[in-house]
Amino acid sequence: MYKHILLPTDGSALSERAVHEGLRFAKLIGASATAVHTTPQFYPPQMAGHALIQKSAREHEERSQEDAKHALDAVERAAREADVSCTVLHRVSDSPWDEIIKVAAERGCDLIFMASHGRRGVSALLLGSETNKVLTHSKIPVLVTR
Repeated sequence: MYKHILLPTDGSALSERAVHEGLRFAKLIGASATAVHTTPQFYPPQMAGHALIQKSAREHEERSQEDAKHALDAVERAAREADVSCTVLHRVSDSPWDEIIKVAAERGCDLIFMASHGRRGVSALLLGSETNKVLTHSKIPVLVTR
């Protein structure tokens, strides 16, 4: 069956629940896991001076690192508790869905296990979701949990 599961996480409560379910599933079938957290790239303000750009870039990088550490530390703890081998990755990308698919291919994952963020109505139609984009573009199976 599946041997290597990708667990995307954004650090939200819903995402953390999906990670726990994914790790439980991995344990059940004897699979290893990789968790990935993406943060957006930094784009400097157009009318800022060099010093302000450097300061803004530094602050963005610090926030991104803190967000990733928070999300991925939780995955590492959960993986230890579940006794599942798990690697964690932080990637920078403005297209998390695309990065999720790239990481799955790079790491040889044969399943992506992720949360549905449950957008409804017009916002779902206009904005879509990272999960929907992964489902649409992934060449490997995607298991979506609510």
